Amino acid sequence: MIHFNCDVCKRPLDSEHDLRYVVRMEVYAALDHDDAPIDDDRDHLQEMHDILERLDDLDLENHELGDDVYQQLRFDLCGDCRKKFLKDPLGRRLAQLDFSKN
Repeated sequence: MIHFNCDVCKRPLDSEHDLRYVVRMEVYAALDHDDAPIDDDRDHLQEMHDILERLDDLDLENHELGDDVYQQLRFDLCGDCRKKFLKDPLGRRLAQLDFSKN
């Protein structure tokens, strides 16, 4: 039997009594080139071929392409951590520090 723990609070999740929530995220580089001039004479098939050849040369198993281009993440959450996550999915409240006025 597979056992799950909440990835936030580390509490074991009992499959018979606890609901387990899965959060999936994709983080990827946005390649927006709206300001690039349109070149109708481009050979798009050749460009794709060149890109695929360069990818073949990269060592993808050692992440030479880099996590700065694409990451896929998956987390298991308990019900309480799910509620907290949905209230502040980007963790903005945690980034705000309240210092005393001493």
